[in-house]
Amino acid sequence: ANAPIFGVDTQGRVNVWNQCAMKLVGYSLDEVMGKNLVQEFITNEYKDAVSTVLNLALQGQETANFEFPLITKHGVRIEVLLNATTRRDEQGHVIGVVGIGQDITGRIAQEREYSKLIDTANAPIFGVDTKGSVNVWNQCARKLVGYNTDEVMGHSLVKEFITEDYQASVQAVLDKALDGVETANFEFPLITKAGARIEVLLNATTRRNEHDKVIGVVGIGQDITARLAQEREYSKLIDNANAPIFGVDTQGRVNVWNQCAMKLVGYSLDEVMGKNLV
Repeated sequence: ANAPIFGVDTQGRVNVWNQCAMKLVGYSLDEVMGKNLVQEFITNEYKDAVSTVLNLALQGQETANFEFPLITKHGVRIEVLLNATTRRDEQGHVIGVVGIGQDITGRIAQEREYSKLIDTANAPIFGVDTKGSVNVWNQCARKLVGYNTDEVMGHSLVKEFITEDYQASVQAVLDKALDGVETANFEFPLITKAGARIEVLLNATTRRNEHDKVIGVVGIGQDITARLAQEREYSKLIDNANAPIFGVDTQGRVNVWNQCAMKLVGYSLDEVMGKNLV
C-alpha cells in the first residue's frame, strides 16, 4: 500500500508494519515488531491521546482523522493523520488495531505558513467557521477593532461585533460564501472595543479544506472610515455651494443635485435623481 499502515495487538505491541511505514519512520520491521507503539514511538505529550484512540478501537469504537506526531529513527518529528480500525479474528473477537496513516507534515507546514502570512498581513483579516464563530483574527484586526484574540475566538461575529442594523446583511454575505458564492467590496460597520463605529470594505472568500469541503469564510477587510468621512464632507460642500451643481453617471442619469440647483430649476432631489438629464 502507498500509505503507512501499522497494527498493534491487544497489549499495544506492534505486529503490523508495512513498507511505507518503514520508509516514513525509518525503522525496519525487526526494530519495531513486538515493541510498544505508544511508549517507544510517540512523543510524550501525545502518549495519552494515542493510547485513548487505541483503547477505544480495542473496544470497537473506531477513530477517523486523528492527528498525532511520530518521531522518526533520525529524530525528526512527522505529523500523521490516522484512521484507527478495530482488528478481529474469524470469530469476531477483537485481536488488535490497524492504523492507516497519512503523512501530513508538509500540509501542516503550509498551514502554519499560511496562518503566519494572514496574521502579519497589513489588512484586517478575520475568519469564521460554518457556525459563524470567529476562528481567525489577525494582528491588524486586533489593532483596528481593539479586541485581542482571546476576546473574539469562538464568539459569533455577527451577533457580537456587527451593529444591529447590519447583522442581517452581513449574515447573508457569510451564508453566500458558505454556499461558495463569494462577495467583493461589501461595506459594513464594526463596533470597536472602545465603542467607536468604523466602516469596513470587505471581500468574503469561501474557505475549504484539503478535500475541497467548505469549512468557513475568510474576510479580508479595509478600513474606509476616513474615506467615507471625506466623501460625506465633499457631498456636504457640494450641497451647500452657492452655485448650482449637478452630476450624472455614465448613462447620463442625475446623481448629484445640490440645493442651489433645486432653487434655480425648481425640481426637488426626489424628482430628478436617476432621471436622464438630457
